[in-house]
Amino acid sequence: MISGDVIGLRAIAREDLPLLLEWRNRPDFRCYFREHRELAMEDQTRWFETIVRADPAVRMFSIVETASDDLIGACGLCYIDSRNQSADLSIYVGKDELYIDETYAPDAARTLIKYGFEEVNLHRIWAEIYSTDEKKQNFFDDLGFTLEGRHRETRWVNGAWVDSLYYGILRSDYYDD
Repeated sequence: MISGDVIGLRAIAREDLPLLLEWRNRPDFRCYFREHRELAMEDQTRWFETIVRADPAVRMFSIVETASDDLIGACGLCYIDSRNQSADLSIYVGKDELYIDETYAPDAARTLIKYGFEEVNLHRIWAEIYSTDEKKQNFFDDLGFTLEGRHRETRWVNGAWVDSLYYGILRSDYYDD
């Protein structure tokens, strides 16, 4: 387990899948995910077997509350490019319908960023989010990420086009703070 201040990051276990699927399928969360369709347990299991357990370009974790050891969300580094030392950060907190909160998500993200720079030897961590996801815009700003770019009208959400926003943090940004 990788320990933060109030959370721990541990390997996703098969028994985590039903609760992760329940959170993942929430329409108010799903509108912010790249994979916008509702998933079945068969899809979740396939993701677990082929991506989480087998893809070297992905490091996904269950977020657990340290005090209780309860599963509270998921996060990870995806699309790891070892040649260019970069990866995409993915995160959400499902507990109590939080999505992105002021305690668990920042601690999990800081823990994951430190892991990415120190253990995976990344130079850059990035994230693509949608312009309708104000919680994550503020979240990435607060974590010291830079808004690096915008791709206009990339996704159709609730009857309207939204933009993709690209945030990034470099190892030098992280260690200069």
